[in-house]
Amino acid sequence: MSFEKASAYLRKIGLEDRIIVPENSSATVELAAQAIGVKPGEIAKTLSFLTKEGPLLVLAEGTARVDNRKYKDTFHIKAKMIPGADVEEIVGHAPGGVCPFGIKEGIPVYMDESLRKYDVVYPAAGDDHSAVRLSVAELESAAGAIGWVDVCK
Repeated sequence: MSFEKASAYLRKIGLEDRIIVPENSSATVELAAQAIGVKPGEIAKTLSFLTKEGPLLVLAEGTARVDNRKYKDTFHIKAKMIPGADVEEIVGHAPGGVCPFGIKEGIPVYMDESLRKYDVVYPAAGDDHSAVRLSVAELESAAGAIGWVDVCK
């Protein structure tokens, strides 16, 4: 169901032809990089957080780690990831396929500065056997990102 939501969203904005469906799992950064034949950093992972206002997503390069101090300085709250068992209900996609495409309405999406070092990145497309080949600018637009942040090490 999540893949269908993400692909319908990408179809609506003219990017469905960028979807990749590898034979092997893309559930983690390492698996996704192996499955589509790219470096782990080129995977655009979607980090999901809970705040007082609700959930928010941060897209970051695959090997980036959240810097708690930077996160708190940016969002004025301690970084709290959405528990894995709750991600699908809150965001609309299950772990291993979380992406900014076809998510529940009203969830803000941010782009982390760590993505700027790449021309092309590969976020998931709703499930654990998918990716989407996009330039960073295309990802920013397709994700409806509301801005850039610097919250990773």
